[in-house]
Amino acid sequence: MIPDDRLEQILARFEYLEARMAGGVAGADMAALGREYADLRPVVEEIRRYRQLRADIAEATAMLDDPEMRALAEDELPVLTERLPELERALGIALLPKDAADDRNAMIEIRPGTGGEEAALFAADLLRMYQRYADLRGWRFEMLEHSESDLGGIREAVVRIGGAGVFARLKFESGVHRVQRVPETESGGRIHTSAATVAVLPEAQDVDVQIDPADLRIDTMRASGAGGQHVNTTDSAVRITHLPTGIVVTSSEKSQHQNRAIALQVLKTRLYDIERTRADAERAATRKGQVGSGDRSERIRTYNFPQGRVSDHRINLTLYKLDAVMQGALDEFIDALIADDEAARLAELSP
Repeated sequence: MIPDDRLEQILARFEYLEARMAGGVAGADMAALGREYADLRPVVEEIRRYRQLRADIAEATAMLDDPEMRALAEDELPVLTERLPELERALGIALLPKDAADDRNAMIEIRPGTGGEEAALFAADLLRMYQRYADLRGWRFEMLEHSESDLGGIREAVVRIGGAGVFARLKFESGVHRVQRVPETESGGRIHTSAATVAVLPEAQDVDVQIDPADLRIDTMRASGAGGQHVNTTDSAVRITHLPTGIVVTSSEKSQHQNRAIALQVLKTRLYDIERTRADAERAATRKGQVGSGDRSERIRTYNFPQGRVSDHRINLTLYKLDAVMQGALDEFIDALIADDEAARLAELSP
């Protein structure tokens, strides 16, 4: 059971925010109060539902002592008490510490792993899968960097996806995605296994990362791509090297000015992700949840084309819906991953 004093503190804070906002607050203070108020509102709604149910149970229990009301109470109590665990769980989830990055846009980086040209083709399939998923949810999908292989796969793709709660839903996609299928180039009909890596990063904001210009080496070069793709006639491609970390970012999709801005944003996002990863590791050094760390080296999912199945190894979930998944039907996996993460975090909080 969740301590009442903790619930009281949350309710008191919510009422204080309501009063402050009603009294009028200027500028940045109003914006900060508004964000905190919006974050607390769903928690307060769960608290009120939970408390109302407990009050109803207490009232029905008291009615057992009244001969005239006993029959009614005996009918109501089982129904009320059956709902209690559900509301306790919903309240516990609402009280879980929120990832500050959940509401942010995300950058997805996709690269082929083992498997040569087949891995590059599979990486392109994953890129299309995420684009379709973004379309289904009404999110913005913007290509920042795209390098094609000789047969139409990709050597690297970096995209920005914008919308409500993007990172919260996509963050568990980070890791190694494995494919098992007969490549188009395979004449003997043998099934090959190859892989691609996916990195999902919360987009950095200017306040997150401060970069000293002296730490950057910026090179301008002629853009190039396979098959004449993304080739410009001027030296518009930009490569930025962050000297302290050795991170190299390139952009060759637009004008030189736009490429510089895009490359800097990707660099900030990668540096922000490094800092987040280090902080998370320090806070959760002993945690080994089923959902995993999101490490890019961790194999998370297998797409088996001959059997038409997709298996997520972190939660032991297999769906025989490969065609639908490749068309962007990812919600069943993502919802299960979020639920598993919530369950693991609830278990950590239990005494």
